[in-house]
Amino acid sequence: MVARKTVWIGTNWKMNKGPSEALAAAEALKSYQPPESVKPFIIAPFTSLQVVAEKLKDSDVLVGAQNMHWEESGSWTGEISPGMIEECGADIVLIGHSERRQHFAETDWTVSRKMAAALRHGLKPLLCIGESLDEYDYGVTDETLARQLKIALHNVAVEDLPNILIAYEPVWAIGAGGRAADTDCVARVHTSLRQVLIEIAGVEIGGRVPLLYGGSVTQDNARSYVEQPNVDGVFVGRAGWNVPDFEKLIDRVIEERAPA
Repeated sequence: MVARKTVWIGTNWKMNKGPSEALAAAEALKSYQPPESVKPFIIAPFTSLQVVAEKLKDSDVLVGAQNMHWEESGSWTGEISPGMIEECGADIVLIGHSERRQHFAETDWTVSRKMAAALRHGLKPLLCIGESLDEYDYGVTDETLARQLKIALHNVAVEDLPNILIAYEPVWAIGAGGRAADTDCVARVHTSLRQVLIEIAGVEIGGRVPLLYGGSVTQDNARSYVEQPNVDGVFVGRAGWNVPDFEKLIDRVIEERAPA
């Protein structure tokens, strides 16, 4: 049988699940044993991060934070430092999500600084990149994503690239009103992103960076994305907020998935 590639499957709880609800969800996830080829993760809100990370520290489920400042400490009211996230026990930190870019003035340059800071603290950055509907309609998806990716990785050492995750999340595909990208589109975009990574780091390292797709992912379409070339997993929104649904999505991807 052909060996299966490692598949990353995660969900972002966004501004949902306070400490008590998040703890109950983590308790339910703790006993879940994913297939060997899967690396599951959840991205929790800050108020729930420590209790969730503590509950899941001996499980197969990784835990991440939703944002991070690039400075170690200082006069940054309302912000969270990489050291604080590390102390909470998180493994991953989400950087550059489109909602942060759109509503909270995140830029390619702040993303770049956060990427380097996360790696200095041993956190695994989950970098989100994506084009707007206008950029998609004007045919500049590849240029937009290449710019976002190159700036984000500018301060990242080549040898650190295998320690990051990249999620392609077209802005027009996420949220309650989003529409899922078709698989041919995702396959083409991910192939283009792989070429950018190879340009930056060479075939050996650039070919190892996991590329995830996120945007209106459901139990019904997740498998079709993971089967595409250069798609190493999916990043799920509301389809993964309910623990049984999240586990079922993972199981369906693996049970029905053809060998790589």
